[in-house]
Amino acid sequence: MQATVRTVAFQGIDVLPVDVQVLVAPGTIAFAVVGLADKAVGESRERVRACFRALGLALPPQRITVNLSPADLAKEGSHYDLPIALGLLAALGVLPRESVEGFVVLGELALDGSLCRVPGVLPAAIAAQASGRGVICPAVCGGEAAWGGFDSLPDTERPPIIAAPSLLSLINHLRGQQTLPAPEALMADDRATYPDLSEIKGQESAKRVLEIAAAGGHNLLMIGPPGSGKSMLAARLPGLLPPLDAEEALEASMVRSLAGDLGEGRLSRRRTFRDPHHSATLQALIGGGARPKPGEVSLAHHGVLFLDELPEFNRATLEALRQPLESGRVTVARANAHVTYPARFQLVAAMNPCRCGHLMDPNRACARGPRCGADYQAKLSGPLLDRIDLTIEVPAVAAADLALPPPAESSADIAARVAAARTVQRERLAELNAKGKLVAVEADPAAGLLADRARNWSKPRCNADTDGALLAAIAEPDAEGRALLARAAERLGLSARAWHRTLRVARTLADLDGSDSVRRLHIAEALSYRRPQTRSMLAA
Repeated sequence: MQATVRTVAFQGIDVLPVDVQVLVAPGTIAFAVVGLADKAVGESRERVRACFRALGLALPPQRITVNLSPADLAKEGSHYDLPIALGLLAALGVLPRESVEGFVVLGELALDGSLCRVPGVLPAAIAAQASGRGVICPAVCGGEAAWGGFDSLPDTERPPIIAAPSLLSLINHLRGQQTLPAPEALMADDRATYPDLSEIKGQESAKRVLEIAAAGGHNLLMIGPPGSGKSMLAARLPGLLPPLDAEEALEASMVRSLAGDLGEGRLSRRRTFRDPHHSATLQALIGGGARPKPGEVSLAHHGVLFLDELPEFNRATLEALRQPLESGRVTVARANAHVTYPARFQLVAAMNPCRCGHLMDPNRACARGPRCGADYQAKLSGPLLDRIDLTIEVPAVAAADLALPPPAESSADIAARVAAARTVQRERLAELNAKGKLVAVEADPAAGLLADRARNWSKPRCNADTDGALLAAIAEPDAEGRALLARAAERLGLSARAWHRTLRVARTLADLDGSDSVRRLHIAEALSYRRPQTRSMLAA
């Protein structure tokens, strides 16, 4: 007696098909799981036994062999419980074998027979739809599976989604004795509001830079003494950003699904705001570990990653940010696999000017003078700082500012200007794409699940994503602006990366001004945000 059930294995955000082959044959009584299974998969034998006992079923006194094919692919996680159980039921004749054909099955079994949530249902559902298969999963994951792209097909052609609360209800459904309701694809409640910028008094220059960062998707570093409002400003950035479009929401939700962080399976159009503590390890920030999982940079995909107290992070951890800041993805290399996660995030960082924090405060003397600030800021490497588009000094708020009434301009007012600038950028990129000036990223047919979606990781969506010929096409400055940029590059030793990032910021400034061309004043303002010493050059 033999049966086969299809499930999946995860390698990064790619989903690979796995066949659960169950053989029940005479021989020494045993229950063996083979096929490079980890401890969680091996323990599924006991969960299946206990679940069958709770349903009044008994395993036959024969040799049961479960092979997870391909056998040389590592299998990890508890989502193999349900396909193993269904394979056994089909091999024993409790279920017709054709009833489990055409499905991708994943779910964890509880000892009482109920089905528990497992991570990765959303990317698994997308992979199933791509292969024309339906999905069988726990009821708590049904809403997640319903977002797997099935709505792109006509109602009559949509592969079925079966979301069962327990193994017993699933058996009855597959035998035609019960009908389980189809799960609904639901959106999360995004009505919760972000903190408002009108609550921050003073810091008008910092608010201006925050608006620029939001409008162009630029990386931002704020330097200022303790209590100057750096963290408050960063927490209000997501309220200025436009909501995720459908494609971005799906990409971000796939990463969260793999991390088991999608909650009730509802997709949200709110941009993620991740703020890990400075004690975070390299694996926590970048991803990886013994069982590789997405890190904070991937969980912030299409959102904001806020690093407070930036110099306090481990040096190696910060240096690992350099590659994803350029490529928009993270590849974790292991001896047996290379795992890739998307990481197109907006970096916002904050730091004190020195260890005691009072180097820039005229009312309080720094204990060690300028040496304290030099040593503290030296913890950040030049290549990392070169990838930050905007650097702003955030001075302490004066008592006179605190006594003033709240500012009249709210986050909604600034968000409207940001949305208008983003609309201009989106329309400009769409026009260039129509003219064939955007270079498409070719999908790799051997990449697995998201071969056709991988190209979207590098798809330019705002000014911060542009580069090369595309940047030259949209941000060519006028003659005066180019002369200023050339003079600044020569006197300050700007790298090629700094040159391009200055042009991106200048293009955003022009968009906020409603200007079709990048002019000298836009270049000048963009240069003023590159490094603190740049402003002295411009003044000269």
